[in-house]
Amino acid sequence: MPKSPTKRRPITRSALTESAWALFTEKGFHTTSISDIVERAGLTRGAFYSNYRDKEEIFLALYDAHADQLLTELREAAAQVEPGDNPVVGIQSRLVGRTEEERRWFLVSMEFTLHAARHPDLARQLAVHENRLNQGLTEVLGQALTGAGLRPTIPLEDLARLLTALFEGLTAQELTNGPDYDGHHLTPHVISALTEPVAG
Repeated sequence: MPKSPTKRRPITRSALTESAWALFTEKGFHTTSISDIVERAGLTRGAFYSNYRDKEEIFLALYDAHADQLLTELREAAAQVEPGDNPVVGIQSRLVGRTEEERRWFLVSMEFTLHAARHPDLARQLAVHENRLNQGLTEVLGQALTGAGLRPTIPLEDLARLLTALFEGLTAQELTNGPDYDGHHLTPHVISALTEPVAG
């Protein structure tokens, strides 16, 4: 029996997002067209427009999926932090385990960020998704600090944003300086400088 439209919808969306992700990483966001996406997915433009308004919306769907997977892994890492640990070491090691995937994501997301920066309405949409991720990262960092017996000396959300900016900046430097460059040993210094032991 043929699947109903309702049952086909998740399958169609999955095929479209997988196709878009593959093309965005291979060709870049700007170079990829909707025609490219549907052709690779083996679907029609009508199938695309019944699920997404445009290429930007499918990227934001990918953004949320990536954020959810990342936060799941970081929560697992944060739960393993113990007193005396530097809380970002375990979290960062989980990211390092995803290095190649994170590099591909970094390139696509930075390209999209620059695109959004030139379009105020899209920038506002992206900010909503970024804020959701930052909220999750703040919670993860708080869990890790608690496990290590530390507390931040600045607002926790500010510390989370600083660490995100540092990680993104160091990733960019790695991409330009080559595989022998490793600046991520700097990140734990930020934690040491901006946290203190919990009294007692």
